[in-house]
Amino acid sequence: MKKTTQKPIKEIFYILFVIVLSYVGYSQENKGYESSIDEMHGIRIKNDLFEITYSESLEQPLSIKYTVECPFGKTERTGMSFHSPDTVHTSNRYDYKNNIWDKGHMIPANAFNCSKDTLYQTFNYINCALQHRTLNRGVWSQLERFERNIAKFYEVEVEIKVLFVGKVNKLTTGATVPSGFIKSIKFDGRLLVFHFPNNKSVKGKEWHEFMVN
Repeated sequence: MKKTTQKPIKEIFYILFVIVLSYVGYSQENKGYESSIDEMHGIRIKNDLFEITYSESLEQPLSIKYTVECPFGKTERTGMSFHSPDTVHTSNRYDYKNNIWDKGHMIPANAFNCSKDTLYQTFNYINCALQHRTLNRGVWSQLERFERNIAKFYEVEVEIKVLFVGKVNKLTTGATVPSGFIKSIKFDGRLLVFHFPNNKSVKGKEWHEFMVN
């Protein structure tokens, strides 16, 4: 009985913790951080689940919008792998081979694991960014878990800006590595904004340390 009650209590604690933070001086505007790439040059892809602006020249997404659909979903991703869209030129598996870059889901698979179909739609290269493995497997994953937990109580709307600021790295395989990511999470009239650099400097840190004002 003890094991079944600890997890919900911990989830509620983190939710209350961040709600309190949102009242003590964090701005509700995403100021000071914006991509140097003009999103008007991207391709806009929209369906019932998400909206993505994608750059074929960078072979990376520029912006992503979605609402967490399945915070209680249990569909397994076993056997699923990323697939390429028919009409958009994207990155591919070679961009992520034998290097430090993960196939970073921008729209989390676990936020859409209602069914095999919704889960499969997240495994599309238009939803995939070159994300440093330390970021993807650490604070980024933790924040995804937080937003899914919030969605058990509120409707959660998320927007991600993929940044290409300063000198960026273009791989020999063709895709350009983002310099960072801005993630905005809206729920219950609140807006939390996070800025993550796309490198190993995030190692050992907590996701709430990247909240910006």
